[in-house]
Amino acid sequence: MYPCSNPELVAAASQAGGLGVLQPISLTYVHGYTLRAGIQKIRSLTDRPIGMNALIEQSSKLYQRRMEEWIDTALEEGVRFFITSLGKPDWVVQRVEPVGGCVYHDVTERKWAQKGVDGGVHGLIAVNSRAGGHPGPLDARAVLDDVGDLGLPVVCAGGVGNEEDFVAALRMGYAGVQMGTRFIATDECTASAEYKQAIVDVEEKDIVHSERLTGVPVAVINTPSVRKLGLRAGPLARWMLRGRRTKHWMRTIYALKSLRQLRRSLHATSVQADYWQAGKSVSGIGIVEPVALIVDRFVEAARSAGLPVTHTNDR
Repeated sequence: MYPCSNPELVAAASQAGGLGVLQPISLTYVHGYTLRAGIQKIRSLTDRPIGMNALIEQSSKLYQRRMEEWIDTALEEGVRFFITSLGKPDWVVQRVEPVGGCVYHDVTERKWAQKGVDGGVHGLIAVNSRAGGHPGPLDARAVLDDVGDLGLPVVCAGGVGNEEDFVAALRMGYAGVQMGTRFIATDECTASAEYKQAIVDVEEKDIVHSERLTGVPVAVINTPSVRKLGLRAGPLARWMLRGRRTKHWMRTIYALKSLRQLRRSLHATSVQADYWQAGKSVSGIGIVEPVALIVDRFVEAARSAGLPVTHTNDR
């Protein structure tokens, strides 16, 4: 949900019976909170469980220390569910498990899932080819077939925009579904009305993968700004991204550049900054509406289909 996971949206998802997940980089650099203040803001809006996304790639010692501090702060504030990505999650598990927390790890194929299992994670987030953010190479069925026998619950990430998609994922064998794009087009998200309406208006064919944000493909809406910039990283950037030492520098450069771009795009009211992230689930999204209506409708659809579904408000 970077950069759209504002406190009001995270709180609304949990209050409605889902599990809202905060993104610390978004919370601090986009929405202007310290992590502790941001969590406390969310806590002022809901007493339901929340989670935190932890991008744990060791791009620098400074970033590593910052992520360790963020995780410790989140634990102090009562967060007990963490989603890790792009690194070895063992050290996160070692911090979280002793206080009763759990860690789910983002994966796109078996070799990454096995590293998560070896690191002691409690579940897997299977990121498929229809996801927003950084999509995987496999479709939802293929990635589940690839990682589903490792003895952990697997959550579907990508391509779920309506009740039919949700029910189909559960019938496929997924333990649950992670959604991002669907929750951008909500009343509680603080993204611009133009961004939300774009998600409603476009179709799956309008989602393209750009290397210009992070150096690796990111799913974005094919807007005039995207077409102007192009989708491929330049030759120097591609060369640096292939190097074991230089790739971290290049990703840092991209991260700083994309942070500025995404902050402008998040609240853009014109096509001057329409660099909008979204997954292919846009094909199932037809209206901007409150979070609670979405969660209730999805739960009812699953129950009507005879599928077991846990609504946190039932507990």
